[in-house]
Amino acid sequence: MSAHTFASLLPRREMLSRSAAGFGMLGLSSVLNDERRANAESTLNADPLAPKFPHFAPKAKHLIFLFMNGGPSHVDLLDEKPELAKQAGKPGPGGNFLPSPYQFHQHGESGVAVSELLPHIGSCIDDICVIRSMYTSTPNHEPGLFMMNSGTQQPTRPSLGSWLTYGLGTENQNLPGFVVLCPGKPVVGPALWSNSFLPGIYQGTHINNGQLDPKKIISHINNPNVPPTAQRKLLDLMQQMNRQHLAAREGDAQLEARIGSLEMAYRMQFEAQDAFDISRETESIRKDYGPGQFADGCLIARRLVERGVRMVQLFYGSGQPWDAHGTIKDHERDCKQSDQAIAALIRDLKARGLFEDTLILWGGEFGRTPTAQGAMGRNHHATGFSMWLAGGGVKGGQAYGATDELGVKAVENRLSVHDLHATLLHLLGIDHTKLTFRYSGRDFRLTDIHGEVAQGILA
Repeated sequence: MSAHTFASLLPRREMLSRSAAGFGMLGLSSVLNDERRANAESTLNADPLAPKFPHFAPKAKHLIFLFMNGGPSHVDLLDEKPELAKQAGKPGPGGNFLPSPYQFHQHGESGVAVSELLPHIGSCIDDICVIRSMYTSTPNHEPGLFMMNSGTQQPTRPSLGSWLTYGLGTENQNLPGFVVLCPGKPVVGPALWSNSFLPGIYQGTHINNGQLDPKKIISHINNPNVPPTAQRKLLDLMQQMNRQHLAAREGDAQLEARIGSLEMAYRMQFEAQDAFDISRETESIRKDYGPGQFADGCLIARRLVERGVRMVQLFYGSGQPWDAHGTIKDHERDCKQSDQAIAALIRDLKARGLFEDTLILWGGEFGRTPTAQGAMGRNHHATGFSMWLAGGGVKGGQAYGATDELGVKAVENRLSVHDLHATLLHLLGIDHTKLTFRYSGRDFRLTDIHGEVAQGILA
């Protein structure tokens, strides 16, 4: 019997299962699984913010980036340097060495040393991985901010939050996938949460957490004069015309963004008022976080990830408040206004079973010099500084990497901004080399052509 005749007598799948010890069926199974995945993703991606498949099982589902804009000092907060006291007043790079005026104390079972300015964060140190070996490409604010937020010094490229929502979507279709909280704006401003060449739906939504009346926060999208059912009918008609227009202008990113934004604005009317209304929290929770705009922002961040928002970025304040050129003692003010709230956020996430799913990142665009600027100030510093991570997939209670004995340069387990971004994406289930977008004839990614996952940080 010819092979053709044999094949005609058996269904193709049965023939594959009998041929070559069944290896043909294994190949078919792989193809079918890929096809099912592609079909599922195609269905989900009809809504660009719908949850998408990660590249592998994630350790975390959400990211809260506590951004200390201006540049906090590692040698005064997280990286104790006794040698600075011995070298006090001696020449160093850019000035004379200035020892920290603050004492460090070991905390928790891990015994990681933290400054007296951060007692509340110190109490949570067993949940925190302090990265003492960060470095970046420039000590200037604007390029430093761009690098930390979008992986390049060039304006304007897609931000970390835009890449995340592009790659993973978000769990709650009634709220933006990427929310930025800042009372005013930092240096550079909206370019730090830009979608750039990614579709407009992935741009960060800026909320002024200095004005927390929920009705005022979304006043520009709330229509008190037209009931929801009538709004829905009007929107459906308008969107039908928009899609007809889009069919004639395939690939019009601005029109696609407008369609998505109108849908989001309609849905936000109903859930955003609840999400941003911290008056619904108990008195004990409000007391635990403490007073102030940053504390309120931390509480809102918890409420947002609790409702499925993919990424929340909380800027400490407008401008560059951690920029301690005049005196490092300005850090006393900034730590007092943030330390308690950050520790409360960690405890609150743990109490609600959200800590294992939520990654917290703390830090600024760079650090501050171990040398003095003037009598008690510190200048910008890029060659060695500290950040910290906590939550989903992070090995807490450790100090990762090190600077030299004077805190000038990162020397052990050095971590670039690209390495940090690669590690964050890995914890969220993304292979940073595969998260790409084709634009202007080339494939772009958050980490450009760089980045290694810091395996020692992973739990």
